[in-house]
Amino acid sequence: MRYTMFGHTGHRVSSLGFGAMNLPGVPFEQAKAALNYALDEGINYIDTAAGYRNSEEIIGESISHRRSEFFLATKTKNRDYASAMEDMERSLKRMKTDVIDLVQIHYVNTVQEFKAAMNEGGAYEAALEMKRKGYIRFIGITGHRPELLAKWIAKRQFDQVLFHLNLAQPFSLDELIPEATRLNMGKTAMKPLSGGFIQPVSKAMRYPYSQDVHVVLSGMVSVEEVKENLAAIREEVGDDERRELEALAAELGNHNCRRCNYCTCPLEIKIPDVMISSQIRKTLGLLPKGDEFYQINKDKILSCADYEPCKDKPLCEQQCPYHLPMRQMVMEAANAYDKQLTTR
Repeated sequence: MRYTMFGHTGHRVSSLGFGAMNLPGVPFEQAKAALNYALDEGINYIDTAAGYRNSEEIIGESISHRRSEFFLATKTKNRDYASAMEDMERSLKRMKTDVIDLVQIHYVNTVQEFKAAMNEGGAYEAALEMKRKGYIRFIGITGHRPELLAKWIAKRQFDQVLFHLNLAQPFSLDELIPEATRLNMGKTAMKPLSGGFIQPVSKAMRYPYSQDVHVVLSGMVSVEEVKENLAAIREEVGDDERRELEALAAELGNHNCRRCNYCTCPLEIKIPDVMISSQIRKTLGLLPKGDEFYQINKDKILSCADYEPCKDKPLCEQQCPYHLPMRQMVMEAANAYDKQLTTR
């Protein structure tokens, strides 16, 4: 396991981090076994959030007796002082700890949200107070718009930043990661599989592992998944492999979707999932979770072509800050169902 100094925090963290978001979806004993196995194998960065159902309770019940062995990060999605304070106080109790290493202001994607969290009476003020009292050690920020995060962290108010980085979303490399490096901040990359789309897992994990980040956060739910992720990063990435992975990322990132989720769809089509998986599907094929997404959402995707209000001027495209051809990509996904039928 590779360990690096986590920015200016003074903590050495493992290159693979345990993302606990999906633990509430599996039996408790399975989640407990995965967490303890991860610690046994040297993973020392555990990440969750107040809003991840009972993930924090699972951590508290499973590994609070090993608290000295890991760096603990959680998040609050609330923007106001009172609600954020409630989240942090509840997180301490749920995870059975006296101190949380890192609290992140979670899922900040608009200027309005950032201002709400950072202004007087906002979530950041609550985090500062908890830090002064010794209940949290560091403050971070997370979001899905790397170019905005790069501007926000420049104010030197955060110790860490959490962002997407995978073969289909390499956009944080442009401005965000260099800025975080310049500021000596903790750099945590999430979604190495892009939410379960990119395969093989070994190739998907090795791309963010090859970049200038401290922790690659993977949402593992079993001992087997921990083993699979550890195996993927057992060896360092050489120059030739790095160039190959970066060329693949340039190809798979052609969709240009940052998953900022501005694009609400009246048909409830999950447009970012369609956009991001589009090139992955053509080039690498999808993991079972990705194939399942297309089966579950088949009717919604097929109905897009006949939705009258979007025929002349798609509603989703009017909301996109990157002006992406969303309807065209959804139509291509719909056409893929017809091709599946004709090839059987």
